[in-house]
Amino acid sequence: MLRKNKFTIILTTLVCLLPMVAGLILWNKLPDQIPSHWGIDGQVDSWSSKPFAVFFFPALLAGIHLLCVFATTLDPKHKNYAPQMFRLVLWICPVLSLILNGMVYTYALGYDILNVPVIMCILVGIMFIIVGNYLPKCRQSYTMGIKLPWTLDDEGNWNATHRFGGWVWVGCGIAMLTTAFLGIFWVLIGVLLVAVIAPTVYSYIYYRKHKKDDL
Repeated sequence: MLRKNKFTIILTTLVCLLPMVAGLILWNKLPDQIPSHWGIDGQVDSWSSKPFAVFFFPALLAGIHLLCVFATTLDPKHKNYAPQMFRLVLWICPVLSLILNGMVYTYALGYDILNVPVIMCILVGIMFIIVGNYLPKCRQSYTMGIKLPWTLDDEGNWNATHRFGGWVWVGCGIAMLTTAFLGIFWVLIGVLLVAVIAPTVYSYIYYRKHKKDDL
């Protein structure tokens, strides 16, 4: 899998690091202290030095990206991966690197026009919708999908849980998008809980029902 996707892995890693180039181009315009975290009220609550922000953040995302890629290829069931799911793994961190670092530079340059909590809610909502559409195509593996004892032990449970989970995640994504501009932090928490708990409960009920049918 690594050899087959070598070019794409190199490309996506370079995309992760691309904000470093932008940071060097903007170096003289960037302040010595750059925002690195925003609170739920949209205000900056943490700052980093310019070198740290320009070099560390993109490098961190590139490292996470490579870790995810290598983890998926080491999975004994990596041959089960749907091509769409592996492409998603390849592009999540690069896209995040461009968006997040772009937001940091924009704010640091004095363009205080971004509502960071709203943008993050929109990003999370889009991610849920994309992943939700791919979940039903996800076959059994140890690194992708809803990995529970019951889903890993029973392919039927895995398939049913991922079909249900797909609908749940798309619904959660739509909920995030429709409430993003309300600025209600608890909506995000509620969506995350539903996205995790609902497929887990469904999978367990499926397991109990079919366990009884087998007796």
